[in-house]
Amino acid sequence: MTGETTIFVALGLAFVWLAVGVTLALVGARRVRDASRLGARLQDMRSLVASSPSRAILIHPGGGVEADPRLIRELGFETAPKKIDDLAGDERGLASVDGAALISALRNAAISGERVEMTVRVAGSSRILRAEAGPAPAPRAPGTMLLWLSDVTAGEEGKAEISRRLGQTEAALNSLTHLIEAAPFPMWYRNPELELGLVNSAFVAAVEARDAADVIGRGIELVDGAGSQAAREAAKRALANSTPDIRMQPAIINGERRMLRVANVPLPTGAVAGFAVDVQDLEDARSELARHIQSQRELADHMTAGAIQFDADRTVNFYNRPFAVLAQLDPEWLSDQPEFDRVLERMRDNNRLPETRDFPAWKEERRGWFTSAEEVLEEEWILPNGDHLRLVAQPIPDGGLRMFLEDRTEQVRLASARDTLLRVRAATFDNLFESIAVFASDGRLYLWNRRFSDVWDLDDSWLSEHPRVDELVPAMARKLVNPTAAAQIREVVRQTTNERKAASGRISMTDGRYFQFAAVPLPDGNALLTFLDVTDSSRIEAALRERAAALEEADRVKTDFVANMSYELRTPLTSIGGFAEMIANGYAGELSPTAEDYVKAILDAVARLSRLVDDVLDLTTGDARGVTLDRERVDVGGLCRTALQAASQRSAEKSQKLEAVIDPSTGYVTGDARRLRESMEHVLYNAVAYTDPKGTIRLEAKGDDTSVTVTIADNGSGIPAEDMPRVFDRFHRVAEANVSGEAALGLGLPLTRQFIEAHGGTVQLDSEVGKGTRVTMTIPRGTR
Repeated sequence: MTGETTIFVALGLAFVWLAVGVTLALVGARRVRDASRLGARLQDMRSLVASSPSRAILIHPGGGVEADPRLIRELGFETAPKKIDDLAGDERGLASVDGAALISALRNAAISGERVEMTVRVAGSSRILRAEAGPAPAPRAPGTMLLWLSDVTAGEEGKAEISRRLGQTEAALNSLTHLIEAAPFPMWYRNPELELGLVNSAFVAAVEARDAADVIGRGIELVDGAGSQAAREAAKRALANSTPDIRMQPAIINGERRMLRVANVPLPTGAVAGFAVDVQDLEDARSELARHIQSQRELADHMTAGAIQFDADRTVNFYNRPFAVLAQLDPEWLSDQPEFDRVLERMRDNNRLPETRDFPAWKEERRGWFTSAEEVLEEEWILPNGDHLRLVAQPIPDGGLRMFLEDRTEQVRLASARDTLLRVRAATFDNLFESIAVFASDGRLYLWNRRFSDVWDLDDSWLSEHPRVDELVPAMARKLVNPTAAAQIREVVRQTTNERKAASGRISMTDGRYFQFAAVPLPDGNALLTFLDVTDSSRIEAALRERAAALEEADRVKTDFVANMSYELRTPLTSIGGFAEMIANGYAGELSPTAEDYVKAILDAVARLSRLVDDVLDLTTGDARGVTLDRERVDVGGLCRTALQAASQRSAEKSQKLEAVIDPSTGYVTGDARRLRESMEHVLYNAVAYTDPKGTIRLEAKGDDTSVTVTIADNGSGIPAEDMPRVFDRFHRVAEANVSGEAALGLGLPLTRQFIEAHGGTVQLDSEVGKGTRVTMTIPRGTR
């Protein structure tokens, strides 16, 4: 029994707990649903708050703040501010001044319970926020403030734009009012009843009233008139016609009768505005113009040139007798006032117009002169009989046309003769061998020939500006070996123009040329300066001096090799050459033609062998004691041109093409002009020798700050690879048929390398069989 009771009790308790559990489960489920509904409502509220343009900040009584995270980011904070004072700053948050004012207002409102409304700016931005704050609702502690911030930037900018435009409108209205008041002519305004409502100071002064109020009060009108001439009637017409009423009316202004142009302008409001302009001076000017026109007509009648004037209807209203003579027109016919076209046609019949294919079109074009915008039109007429007339046409403001004819036949003939003389003089000057320049008495360049500009490498456009001799000297100095020598030219010109004394001198150019210059006074006060190229004689002189110096040096330091060479080679060559000349001159009797050819061949061989001996001596003496250089300022571009000219004859014999590209950067080097020129000539001679007929040889020169590079290339047969290491060896040559002279002996390249290396430079050779050879010479700039 006890056991069964226990079981029943346990089962009862189990049912009880089951019932309780079910009940609790039902209650929990209901509360879960309620919680879900509340969560959804809370989420909706959060969404509504998030979509609101305002952001909230909760400010506790102790100064602590709770802010919307988005507002924190919008204010530029990386972390949420803890205190209300952290909301203001210079780089983030609210602008310092506005933020401080807002914080002060919030603290006062926390005590008084009042609301706060103001605008503040965001630091480092142009944004404007609207701040609205009040006590926070329960269950917040007393003194807690709820601050809402809204972005009102667009609205504030709109209000600022409206205020700006309103200010501009007010300023424009004030300016217009001041402009009307300051206008020098009377202006007024009539209300819809056509009574005066506004007048300016000029109006008051014109009617001699006290002030504007006196004028308006008494209704004083500017123009007295009756009927249609009355001021009110003119205003009524303007309103009725809805167009400005403008007419000329006389008026008494400051006790003087003046002519006014009065205008009444209707306004959309039914009012009328008006102004009056004093045109009395204009009328006087018109009268004066009429008198002036009449005086001009009288003056034209006494001119030597022909004059004719047409009215706006294109009929003649004036002509003078010289015009009738030049146009070969009957004065009585002109007095009948013929039309413009008839005058031209009559002149054409008399052969007093230039010949033209389409006369109607030509006449129509001249008819357009009446309405031309040009002040003066000029033409030169060449008549069939050779007469030359100058026509000047002048449109007249009233629509007419005034024409002048001037006979310039004699002037044209004289000008033609003068031009012919000038062309003959210019052609003569340009073909002279000397460089010529004529300087005026003030030292300016007056005339020059082409050779003058070529020698000194001067731009003709600059010379045409007639520079002074002081300006020319620096440009000429750069072509001289000694730039300071250019001062001699300046002094010679001054001495000749001022003291009228002849002077002369001598200069040396950087390209190796020498010039003798002389200046002589001319009868017209100018000075003639001439430059004569004495390069050949100078070279002969220099060669003789060099030879004398070489002989003197040979007497002191000559080597056994040079003595033996001179004895073994020069003496036999001299004997052979001397005897051959004697035989050629007939000392051994008369020669047969074949013998003469043999003797000539001997002399040519002697001359060629002499040149080769000279090259050998240069090569051997340079190895023995080094190359002696005569250092000076050298124009490398000029040397290149000189070397090309020396090789041009040999290249022409083989119909070869010589090309040159000399860059302006080539400039100058300091070195021996003769040695450098011979170096280029040796390479060019080799290129000519080893290039097939009708081949091409190209010389290029350029430079930089430290050196000048000269490259000579040809499209000849090229040098085999096995011969490349020995091309600079003395007496070595590449085996090739039909090659003779220095190239055959292999002296050119060794001498070139010796001379270039003596200047501190280098020689590089590149060649490919079947394509050609390229020799590059690099010459340092050097110093004097």
